Amino acid sequence: MIAGFLRTCPSCGTKNRIPAARLAERGRCGACKAPLEPASEPIEVDEAAFEEIVRQAQVPVLVDFWAAWCRPCRMAAPEVEQLAREMAGRALVLKVDTEAHPELAARYRVQAIPNFVVFRNGVPVFQTAGLAPRSEMRRWLEAASAA
Repeated sequence: MIAGFLRTCPSCGTKNRIPAARLAERGRCGACKAPLEPASEPIEVDEAAFEEIVRQAQVPVLVDFWAAWCRPCRMAAPEVEQLAREMAGRALVLKVDTEAHPELAARYRVQAIPNFVVFRNGVPVFQTAGLAPRSEMRRWLEAASAA
């Protein structure tokens, strides 16, 4: 979990608080003014962080609903991680553990995992279950961005 959306400066080690609406943006360290890159890895979220990021994000958000026991979810994980790196600054990638947060899975009618939901402006615009190649996930995010 990210604790209050903290990002550690790679130059000086200072922890910087990043507002949810700014996670996809490049910023500057409050202490040394070094650049802070946009979020470039999947962010594991609880219900509160999910709500805050999905509601405030200025870019499309891909949510990966998964569980540790799910073999297809584990197979999808490297693709999801690479997607987060490729789309840094243009999209955010969240991960919701359906075992830890079943209420979120129920809200979005997740009945099979992995399950991917793309949000734009706080609203789900696409949802699908099952493995998908990274190129397809990227198309979902690019389509949401263009809409």
